[in-house]
Amino acid sequence: MSFTDFLRVLRARWLLAASIFLTITSLALVVSLVWPKKYAASAMLMIDLKIDPVAGTSAAGVVPSAAYLATQVDIIESNHVASKVIDELKLEDLPQFRAEWDADGRKGDYKNWLTARLLSSLKVEAAREANIIELRFSDGNPKFAQSVANAFAKAYIDSTVQFKTSPAKQYSEFFEERGNLARQKLERAQIKLAEAQKQKGILVTDERLDAETLKLSELSTQLTQLRGALADSSSRNVQASRNAEVSPEALASPLLTALRTDLSRQQAKLDESLERYGDNHPVIIESRASIASTQEKIRQEIGRVNRGIGATDQINQSRIQAIQVAYDEQRQKLLQLKEARNELLLIEREVAAAQRVYDAIQARQSQMSLEGSNSQNNIVVLNAAAEPTSPATPRVGINT
Repeated sequence: MSFTDFLRVLRARWLLAASIFLTITSLALVVSLVWPKKYAASAMLMIDLKIDPVAGTSAAGVVPSAAYLATQVDIIESNHVASKVIDELKLEDLPQFRAEWDADGRKGDYKNWLTARLLSSLKVEAAREANIIELRFSDGNPKFAQSVANAFAKAYIDSTVQFKTSPAKQYSEFFEERGNLARQKLERAQIKLAEAQKQKGILVTDERLDAETLKLSELSTQLTQLRGALADSSSRNVQASRNAEVSPEALASPLLTALRTDLSRQQAKLDESLERYGDNHPVIIESRASIASTQEKIRQEIGRVNRGIGATDQINQSRIQAIQVAYDEQRQKLLQLKEARNELLLIEREVAAAQRVYDAIQARQSQMSLEGSNSQNNIVVLNAAAEPTSPATPRVGINT
């Protein structure tokens, strides 16, 4: 069929085509005029995705912004939020909904039916390139549409706060319970440490150990010095016992030097007297008696000097024995102190570990308690729903 043939058909059937057109248009106009009017109230919400200063995390976290907004749309359209709207507006008490439920055959639970009834009139959309969510509620009563739209916005904000604070409160209670157990463990460890310190007489392990180590070092130094002195005194004692007259002490004695000098002078005088007198002469006898007396004094002084050397050697031996005993006792004391210190260090590490665990739990409990009491949210109502002045449906002009 050519276009000319098509025009011939239209000219031949123009009355039928015009009738069909006018009939359908009139029907659409009549239906639009008699169709129940519905008013749509819209509320605009903005979601701030910045880092929460209390929790220290962003609202979206690691989830992309689009996915996060889609999740928020699902939350607004959830039965949880709708149930809050019903409780907020006390819709269960309205007779009009009871009448609708009765007309619907009382299907299922009344609140579930009412929840589905509200959600069927709710439409939620998230902006493509902005963190904006628009929720629109439609109803034949413009005032009711406005109140329900605002109630959905408020219920959604309250739900986000509840979703954030409820887990934090549960964690806070959990950390508080664990904190009590950690505190009890820390207290037991501290009591154990205090009893061990009291039992062993050690308060500051490092200072006590340093002092006892220094004392042992001093005793070791004294013992080394005394051993050197004993070796020297023993050597002199042996030499004195072999040849007392030529011992260093005897040679260094001023009295023996004086006595030997006097003996030499007396012998020289005796030799001189022997040239002049006979052996029985009184001068000779007196000189020999004086020499014998001087020699006896020399022997006595040498004996005294030797006894002094022996006494010094004995004193050194006694001092070495006393210092050796003190050194052994100090060494044993230091070993016991080190053993006690090691035991205390283990207990101190146990206390420190318990303290770290308790501090960490307390920090987490404080953080969770702070988050649990945080009623702030990241949602801002840009535009609250206003009472619509014109119906959203039916749209007579577009339908016609």
